[in-house]
Amino acid sequence: MTDQKADQKAGPVIQRLDTTDANFAEDMNRLLALPEESHTEIRTQVRAILDAVRLNGDAEVLALSNRFDHLNATSIADLEVSKADMSDALSRVDPLVVEALEESISRVKLYHEQQLAAFGGGGEWQYTDDQGNLLGQIVRGMERVGVYAPGGKACYPSTIIMTVIPAKVAGVEEVILTVPTPLNEVSDVLLAAAYLCGVDRMFRVGGAQAIAALAYGTESIPRVDKIVGPGNIYVATAKEMVFGQVGIDMIAGPSEVVIVADGQAEVDWLVMDMFAQAEHDEMAQSILISTSSSLLERVAVRLPEMLAGMTRKEIIGQALADRGALILVKDQKDAQDVVNRIAPEHLELALDDPESFVPGVRHAGAIFVGAYTAEVVGDYTAGPSHVLPTSGTARFASPLGVYDFQVRSSLVQCSRAGSVKLSRAAAILAEQEGLEAHGKSAQYRVQG
Repeated sequence: MTDQKADQKAGPVIQRLDTTDANFAEDMNRLLALPEESHTEIRTQVRAILDAVRLNGDAEVLALSNRFDHLNATSIADLEVSKADMSDALSRVDPLVVEALEESISRVKLYHEQQLAAFGGGGEWQYTDDQGNLLGQIVRGMERVGVYAPGGKACYPSTIIMTVIPAKVAGVEEVILTVPTPLNEVSDVLLAAAYLCGVDRMFRVGGAQAIAALAYGTESIPRVDKIVGPGNIYVATAKEMVFGQVGIDMIAGPSEVVIVADGQAEVDWLVMDMFAQAEHDEMAQSILISTSSSLLERVAVRLPEMLAGMTRKEIIGQALADRGALILVKDQKDAQDVVNRIAPEHLELALDDPESFVPGVRHAGAIFVGAYTAEVVGDYTAGPSHVLPTSGTARFASPLGVYDFQVRSSLVQCSRAGSVKLSRAAAILAEQEGLEAHGKSAQYRVQG
């Protein structure tokens, strides 16, 4: 790893890597590694909460909500937000904010309608083979989905838009939203987003107890088929532990961006795009890759200058120092190899010819093509869901979409003649596997 010469007082120290260095692979492994903290105590606490809610239902959810969020509710009814409450909140929100919410919702809805159409109306198909057998696939939206959204001071109405709208487009019949409201802090903007997105029921419940209620169901909070949405370590752990009882979207790690830029890229744009990711929290990751050592040097100089004026400069500085990097690569192929090694959540291509770079990208949650395409539009208004695979999981996972809210059933209908032929072969295979009843079940059809 290249020695750091920046003065700590001048701004963030950021790692400088070069793919031609002999120790580059080791440096990359360290850069991408997350702290291996022991979550034994957290898992124990979460397991206790899950079991208590499963056994005691509403009473436990109420007690835990009052305890952790410092509420004074006397029943779960006190924690349910009615459609009228959501509508009233909408009337209190600045019209410009409402207009922005509606624009975001409209674009996310349009994108996922196109996604649905690309699957042939959701992925249903069938064909008849040469024996007259009908085979195919039936697709249905899930019956009920739970959405967890951060609340209180950490208010993210965009999370509601990016999860509820794809679910609705997919045909989900009922969406249940849970939001923590510590000290009874309820955001009108969040309630307005819930109303505009068509949330069916909403509860002011957070933490592991919200996940437990959605997974197991209580007297008041219905059990769901799948839980989506981000949360803290307790929420993420709870989602992991209830998987199997319900579906989950993913276990999300810290947010991350990788930017590939050439020497002509606007330095201030690059720096602010790195800041935009780093301001999430100290574990967020911002990486800039370039074939231009001059560009990387200019960015390194500009980082502390621009950081001084940022409100969240302590968080940004810590994130850049701990997990940020400027990486020098030999050529486009070298850059593509590094990108695919990282498999980033967000990939920005601030290149003169970004289109030529895209075919070489095998692993990325979302690709933002061209210098005018800031990652932030993906967070709010572009259209695709901003719920994306993190921590290298883009190697095998995909952005949240309509397909995540659907279930598929195989369809098989045998003709009389087709049944005979298929059953005869099935009986032979069953015999080879030593499954007598299987074989006889098939033979009955052969014998008529």
